[in-house]
Amino acid sequence: MDTVSISELSDSAQNYLKIIYGLQEWSSDPVTPSSIAQRAGMKLSTVSGALAKLRQQDLLDHSPYGEVALTERGRDFAVQMVRRHRLIETFLVKMLGYRWDQVHEEADSLEHSVSDFMIERMDQTLGYPTRDPHGDPIPAADGTISFPEAYLLADAVAGSTVVIERISDADSELLQHLQENGVVIGAEVEISGMDKFAETVEVRAESGTTVALGMAAAQAIWVSNP
Repeated sequence: MDTVSISELSDSAQNYLKIIYGLQEWSSDPVTPSSIAQRAGMKLSTVSGALAKLRQQDLLDHSPYGEVALTERGRDFAVQMVRRHRLIETFLVKMLGYRWDQVHEEADSLEHSVSDFMIERMDQTLGYPTRDPHGDPIPAADGTISFPEAYLLADAVAGSTVVIERISDADSELLQHLQENGVVIGAEVEISGMDKFAETVEVRAESGTTVALGMAAAQAIWVSNP
């Protein structure tokens, strides 16, 4: 992993690298300027200009109208940002009593201002956690990441029982809804129904509560076989 501190980059560059990494982590679809703009909530022209600057810094590869890919250097920095974000989220939940639906935006703000030393102290204080409150793997200090063997809830088979492994933290209202219905990390749920035409998946939690989820929600949840 690159030994240069992420603080050497601007906040904007840090954000773009984390967004690109996240898009690659959650989907096998090619990362494009349009998908980055959609995730960032910015104009395509603004994103295109920023990508050109990142390419000049040897942080990514991108040809006009082509796929955006992180260089080895860019990935090293991106992993540092992901490590910061997920450790901060974990610290806020475990040490400060935040709910899991409250930490994403806080971490987005704090990850740019904390020092490398503080991140390492957080890691030590937390006992070197490997997963954050949403089940996402936390990169180790050397950049290594251990991903759980999991697949999208949208790809699960009706009638099967699965274990919730990861849930995207991008939608706080979804997290609240899932928490209220017992669909949390580590819970076993039954796929009680699936309607591909209506694009819904029904899951039955251990409490017996049945939750109907749209396809967007089902694609934000990763599960494994018990």
